[in-house]
Amino acid sequence: MIDHPDRVSLHNEVHSRPRPSLTAPQRVSHVALLRQRDASDEPATLHRLCLDYRLSGPAPGQKHYFGDFGAFRIKWERHGEFDDYTVYRAGADAQRPFADSAMDVLPHGWLDSLAGEVIAAIHVSVLPDDDRRRESDALSRIFESGEVLGAEVGDGAGAAFSDLRLGPDGFSRFLLLDRELTSRQAGREVQRLIELEVYRLMAMLGFPHAHAVAAELDHVETALAALVARLESARVEDEPALLREVTHMAAVVERLAATSSFRFAASRAYQTLVWQRATELREGRIAGVQTLSGFLSRRFAPAMAYCESVSARLQSSAERIGRASSLLRTRVEIERERQNQEMLAAMNRRAQLQLRLQQTVEGLSVAAITYYAVGLAGYLFKAARGAGAAIDADLATGLAVVPIAVVVALGVRHIRHSIRRRLLQGPASAVD
Repeated sequence: MIDHPDRVSLHNEVHSRPRPSLTAPQRVSHVALLRQRDASDEPATLHRLCLDYRLSGPAPGQKHYFGDFGAFRIKWERHGEFDDYTVYRAGADAQRPFADSAMDVLPHGWLDSLAGEVIAAIHVSVLPDDDRRRESDALSRIFESGEVLGAEVGDGAGAAFSDLRLGPDGFSRFLLLDRELTSRQAGREVQRLIELEVYRLMAMLGFPHAHAVAAELDHVETALAALVARLESARVEDEPALLREVTHMAAVVERLAATSSFRFAASRAYQTLVWQRATELREGRIAGVQTLSGFLSRRFAPAMAYCESVSARLQSSAERIGRASSLLRTRVEIERERQNQEMLAAMNRRAQLQLRLQQTVEGLSVAAITYYAVGLAGYLFKAARGAGAAIDADLATGLAVVPIAVVVALGVRHIRHSIRRRLLQGPASAVD
């Protein structure tokens, strides 16, 4: 058997990005950065950090890396549109779990040297579960906004809380209380919370784009409605201008579709991942606290529904413009057919006139030829009489008029029929 060249890599893909195990207390910080179009494929900043700690960095072409730097651990992953860095650091202050984040252990300025634009930044603090930490007063001290979301996770093995707001340092914060979580479970729950926030923000990238597209669609739809109304009473001479307008609208909608199709499709994909991660948390309600998925259903889902509606509007506008363009082209073609029919009718009338003229000319030709032929016959009769023949020249000339006219008429008719046969037989036969 011959193995496919990608068989091993495809088989190992499901094991290529393991989730680090965690034990409480633990601090985790995560940043996701949108890659620039001209960005290098290699994480140069991470390579320099590895060199400073005398560790081997990610191999060329590698899409993920996990390194233990002693006081902290770093996980780097490359995704389709963004890179993310996750820092793990043991220990956490039970009273102020976000006061000293995992990022604070990194060399000064290292975080600022990362390439790309920050789309998500998250702190997660993992603490042993304590009923006192679940009290509203304790949570309000941790999350200053006062509006705390939370739920049991992992079928009650832990609890997660957040306000989904940006803290003073620009990071959103999650508190994970560990009651019966294994180290692997804790690592997976932290990763799900991080991905829930990252994918939510990645999906929301389509929201401002949808607003911009909707503003342009408003103008296009208004202009299209006015154009369709004008089509009902448009004159023939107005059709070229209308066709130019509908072509311009089609170009605008096609441009909007070309620039937004990827963003809307990506938002749909990220939205699917958000709901998948929310389901995987296996939330259980905590009395008096709104769940994370409940909050997302009220705040996040409408934004995604708006993106879907704009995408549907874009497709509907393209179809309506296509129908208007077809209707206008049909009108132009009908008018063109009418003009062609009028042209053919005029040509037919001209052909009939030419036939009548030709018949008149043929009659005059027969008369003229007969006249000259009778004249020549008269000269012959006079010459014969002068030679001594007993011929009345005038009488003979008069009697010759009828047969000469018949012969001339038959000859002209024969020539006309011969020409017609050659034309009907085609150019090749005419040449032969």
